[in-house]
Amino acid sequence: MNKIDLEAKVDALMDEINFLRTLYDAELAQLNAHVSDTSVILSMDNNRDLDLSSIVNEVKAQYEDIANRSRAEAESWYQNKFEELRATAGKHGDDLRNTKGEISELNRLIQRLRAEIENARNQAPSRLRAVLAR
Repeated sequence: MNKIDLEAKVDALMDEINFLRTLYDAELAQLNAHVSDTSVILSMDNNRDLDLSSIVNEVKAQYEDIANRSRAEAESWYQNKFEELRATAGKHGDDLRNTKGEISELNRLIQRLRAEIENARNQAPSRLRAVLAR
């Protein structure tokens, strides 16, 4: 294509753009005229009877439902915590009994060993004499 053909195409496209722009402006003006001629009548029904007691009852029911769920959740948490603490206390009680038993056993062992030591001290001089007498 040469320059003359391209210029002719540009001129044709510019003419088409101008035509479409004019058509758009005309349609827009026509729509604006049609819209401005239209009147809107709204009727509002302000005869609503607000039943506040039913609204209050509904809110009260929702509140009670939430309170009951919260109460049940708190009770469940309390029971779980109580069972955990009871199990822990039982374990510590068992550990304490075992430790007391071990302490008693060690005290008996200490007393027996002290008695053996005392017995050995008392027998030492007589054995020493017996060994020296031989």
